[in-house]
Amino acid sequence: MSFFVSLHQFSDFALLVLRLALGTVFLFHGLPKKGLWSAQPSAQMPAGLLTRLRILSIAEPAGALGLIFGFLTQLAALGLVIVMLGAITFLTTKVHRKFKEANAPGWEFEFMLLVGALVLAILGGGKYALDHVIFGL
Repeated sequence: MSFFVSLHQFSDFALLVLRLALGTVFLFHGLPKKGLWSAQPSAQMPAGLLTRLRILSIAEPAGALGLIFGFLTQLAALGLVIVMLGAITFLTTKVHRKFKEANAPGWEFEFMLLVGALVLAILGGGKYALDHVIFGL
């Protein structure tokens, strides 16, 4: 049992790994959305949806970079929590996806991103973050 108790000393390293992994996923999912700035509204993508996706094209990479560098980590993570709540709401109400589909993607991946971002919003970036260096958090 003492082995598991001793793992607590690596909590700042664990937060670093979580920040880097989550930030990388959000960065790679957010960067392709920059192409939406040249898109025109259509029947498949009405103006309201296009506007929200354009906002996401800024919010996702900005939040991702905040996590990766550990700068304003809790604020960046909270923003990404809001993004993921919106994504899950869209998937459940408009696309009618279940948590786990039999032969199609559900929204379990979005849920894991939400939980990871929520953990960082609560715990912060740890001692290997710019927040620790700049603000002493």
